[in-house]
Amino acid sequence: MPDNLSYSFALPGGAYCAGLARGAVRELLERHGLADLCETAVLAASELVAAAYRFTPDREMLLKVHWQFDALRITLYDQHPAHGAAERHEACRQRRSESMWLLAAAVDERGGDWGLAPAMTPSGGSKTWALLHR
Repeated sequence: MPDNLSYSFALPGGAYCAGLARGAVRELLERHGLADLCETAVLAASELVAAAYRFTPDREMLLKVHWQFDALRITLYDQHPAHGAAERHEACRQRRSESMWLLAAAVDERGGDWGLAPAMTPSGGSKTWALLHR
């Protein structure tokens, strides 16, 4: 049942983590009866991990996969350092958003949503997510 789909796991941050994320998301969705979301969800997880690796290589990240309110939420937290100047922060955010064009297209095709925000932790970091409707 999708109602009890709620998993979180740490990834060590290497380039190979996108493959680990794809495999884990596919397995979870198939086991919870959400195979119809696999193609887009696997792509979303891969793109979220790839962007985190691109902007914060070799740093641990946390992947969350959760079903709530009839939607699949895939969230990735990374350890991207905070930028001191607002201009640098916005430029970095823009580059990162632009790098996720494939995620944006795939999620939009399914009528979902995606985003990027600072993680609200003392050490900073970024939170990226994809929301997919059935």
